[in-house]
Amino acid sequence: MVSFDHLAAGTPEAIWQADDRISSVQPLDLSIKQLIVVAAHPDDETLGAGGLIRWAYENKSAVTVIVATDGEASHPNSPSHTPARLAALRRQEVLSAVRVLAPTARVHFLGLPDGELRENATALAAALLSAIEQLPQSSGESVIVAPWSGDGHRDHRVTADCASRVAQVRGIPHLGYPIWLWHWGRPDDVPWDAGRMLALTSGQRAAKGRALRAHQSQVQSLSEAPGDEPILSASMHAHFERHTELFFVEASKTDGETLAADWFERFYARHADPWGFETRWYEERKRALLMASLPVRNLGRVLEVGCSTGLITAELSARADEVLALDASATAIDTATSRLAERPNVTLRQSAVPEQWPDGDFDTIIFSEVGYYLSHRDLAKTIALIDATMTGDGCLVACHWRHPV
Repeated sequence: MVSFDHLAAGTPEAIWQADDRISSVQPLDLSIKQLIVVAAHPDDETLGAGGLIRWAYENKSAVTVIVATDGEASHPNSPSHTPARLAALRRQEVLSAVRVLAPTARVHFLGLPDGELRENATALAAALLSAIEQLPQSSGESVIVAPWSGDGHRDHRVTADCASRVAQVRGIPHLGYPIWLWHWGRPDDVPWDAGRMLALTSGQRAAKGRALRAHQSQVQSLSEAPGDEPILSASMHAHFERHTELFFVEASKTDGETLAADWFERFYARHADPWGFETRWYEERKRALLMASLPVRNLGRVLEVGCSTGLITAELSARADEVLALDASATAIDTATSRLAERPNVTLRQSAVPEQWPDGDFDTIIFSEVGYYLSHRDLAKTIALIDATMTGDGCLVACHWRHPV
């Protein structure tokens, strides 16, 4: 991890501008209809992506800003502002800044502890996924932008990791925006090949400047007393007055490991109906389409992988001799058990695939939107198990959310 002092002079903007690579990065793909901006702290959204937010607003793209912490630890030695006072102030600053950039944007505050996102990474990932799941379905490209994973700040790295995980789950491209890189880094530290550049109009630059000034607690002194100095020095501020914004294509985090059952358990603990299965017409219609696509009336012995709270399970049981429904979450299985108590042909089991794949053969297998939670290796194992346990004339439905919708 890079170590730096935000009060130090840092790398002058002139050094960055003298390097030809900063002006030769390939342009950002602007086929964006829904922009999701994740900030570790208030002001990250403006510093790193203020111009992009303004571009999205001007081009009638939906904008959502999700702020992980309230930035209450920005001035730990302040004699004039308690952490609680800073938190309240910085929330208002975010609202003011976003109002300048994109007046119609949605803003979500997660309220996680500033400086402790590593200890709250599971909660952060679950909250990000929940917030994104609640967004209206977009008819075009969605993009998540978050602090860059290589920015040298622990909260930024953790936020990037969580955003990458959620982006992979939902099939959404993920870009990282650098902030502190410009302070501690040098041009040779930058992965230019992964860069994507947004050229800003004069109007977009002006809006970004006004939005940044709305973060008064960071660009001005809280008081004349020691400990109340501005976080963003004039030299740091200069990096964000450019005619461009730089983003990095972030690598997928899913190839390494499958999401653990504990992740789902924590997610269900926070949300009784986390994906809106009970309330969203989109989900109701999708279930109807799934059932209508099954080619035979009698489904025989059915395996449902990822049954959640049992809504599809109930419909399957009406056409099956037997249904074995699996889910990694004990909470989801408990809810499904209550829902299906009067269905004697249904067996519910807390199981994680592929390790706990059930015995026997199946006439119908429903693979319900779980493939993207698995590592590539575990997904390959699961596909092999499906192939090995399906009867010769069986039916597989792989219900899978794919980008774009």
